[in-house]
Amino acid sequence: MKLLQDQVSDSLMDSVIGQLGGGVQKEKASTAASGIMDMMMGALANNASTPQGANSLLGALDRDHDGSILDDVAGFLGGQKQPANQKMLNGAGILRHVLGERQDTAVNMLSKDTGLDKSQVLNMMIKFAPMVMGMLGKVKKQQNLDAGGLQDFLRTSQQTQRASSSGGDLFTRMLDRDGDGSIMDDVAQSGIKALFGKLFGRK
Repeated sequence: MKLLQDQVSDSLMDSVIGQLGGGVQKEKASTAASGIMDMMMGALANNASTPQGANSLLGALDRDHDGSILDDVAGFLGGQKQPANQKMLNGAGILRHVLGERQDTAVNMLSKDTGLDKSQVLNMMIKFAPMVMGMLGKVKKQQNLDAGGLQDFLRTSQQTQRASSSGGDLFTRMLDRDGDGSIMDDVAQSGIKALFGKLFGRK
């Protein structure tokens, strides 16, 4: 999360806010950005919790997310710079694979938490999703992670986020739809295990 947040400079946030329209307050946009990164990391940790999911994510990182987006985030997200692989910036596609049918729930939760319009939240999610994948791809390459190492990295990141937040990580909150503090009944009801197994099945 620290690596990700370091990429969100004031100039980048100003650019994102300008594209959202409607006089969005910078504080709200920054809160939304942190929430989006938290949500994405939690979702990725859950999706990669099985060997099949971890291998699928590893393959997606090798194919489409080498971390080069972090070399010029403003340029890539602002459209001034184009990647050799366009899938690197396909934020909408990344969200579909990472969140699946939970995307609307994530948008609604972040909108409620930040006070931003749902369309503004979705716009930000589409912009920041490639950053999260780029960060993960960079860490994977720098540390030469295999599927098991990627699982450990994501699991540790999620545990750290849970420990640092009194409300727990956002993805776990999203799964706990009835607010009872346990996601097991919600997992059984929604069939989320099947969703986890489909991570990055195709693009």
